[in-house]
Amino acid sequence: KDLSIQPYMFEPESDPAEKKTDLQPPADEWFDIFRDGLLKKKVLQPGGGRDSWPQVGQIVKISLKTRLLDGTLVEELPEFWFTLGNKEVIPALDVVVQLMGMGEKALIQTDERYAYGLSGNLYPEIPSGADLSLEVKLLEATDAPDLKLLSPTEKIALATCKKEQGNVLYRCRAYEYAIHKYNSAVKITESISEDDISSEEENELMEVQVKCLNNMAASMLKLEQYDVALQCCYAVLTYQPENVKALFHTGKVLASQDKYSEAIQTLQKALELEPHNKTVHDELYTMMKKHREHEAAKQAMDEKMLEDPSSTHKHQAKSAWGLSWKWLLGATVVAIGGIALSVAIYARK
Repeated sequence: KDLSIQPYMFEPESDPAEKKTDLQPPADEWFDIFRDGLLKKKVLQPGGGRDSWPQVGQIVKISLKTRLLDGTLVEELPEFWFTLGNKEVIPALDVVVQLMGMGEKALIQTDERYAYGLSGNLYPEIPSGADLSLEVKLLEATDAPDLKLLSPTEKIALATCKKEQGNVLYRCRAYEYAIHKYNSAVKITESISEDDISSEEENELMEVQVKCLNNMAASMLKLEQYDVALQCCYAVLTYQPENVKALFHTGKVLASQDKYSEAIQTLQKALELEPHNKTVHDELYTMMKKHREHEAAKQAMDEKMLEDPSSTHKHQAKSAWGLSWKWLLGATVVAIGGIALSVAIYARK
């Protein structure tokens, strides 16, 4: 799997916020953000001074028009909110909005590496590897709510909102961004002290946490980040051993790791809990078929090795290469601790 160019998998070598003292060109000229031609900004309508530039962690409101470089308008949002620097949007927006004054309108030209990369996007419909032109106006910047000042009910409501935003991103196949929303929701719920909540609020809290972890597992499966997906599943099953979604995702992860016997047992348990669940039933049928094919291929390989002992060395060499590849892929994953999960995937083209 090519991990070289994905949304937010390319990290700038420098932080644009650290360059706020740099002189910018006149408003009618392009400002090359990283001096590599991949991300450029032109001021269309000047705004406030540098003291009005938004800060990382603030919630910003912008208007946004997204076009392909041939001028095709693919999205127009009169108002759009996101938390700056929280990787909730494509890197081009996260970076350039930090360099805009209040009320400023700017044109951004971005290489696909700071946009949606090779994966493209379902909504708005962005082709694979598309460079983009973004027209942005900074409308508002406010501090994020202080979690210490929020009541448990308010925190649960905020976490639920983050979860729903993640669900929208998941349906748009923007899995990396969905993960950050789910992670934000989990962090909010973690800030709630058990001493401060009622039994009803505790149940609501648990429901949000479980749904977010299940959804993170589903997102990780889509990204083929199986180890982290499995940790999300185990976190859910620690609290709810009979959670069918967590069992379903666990089975899929185990099958992806060629642990078919464990995977089949896990899905059988899920099917016992929900005998009429067609999704689980179909997955179990497919998995058992793959297991038979896997065992047949393994047996054929063993027989071939017995007939030709010299092939043993070749097989070992191939296995060693495969282990190296899996190690490299695993190195892109940041493991979770307990319920908390923060994932960042780094690679360069």
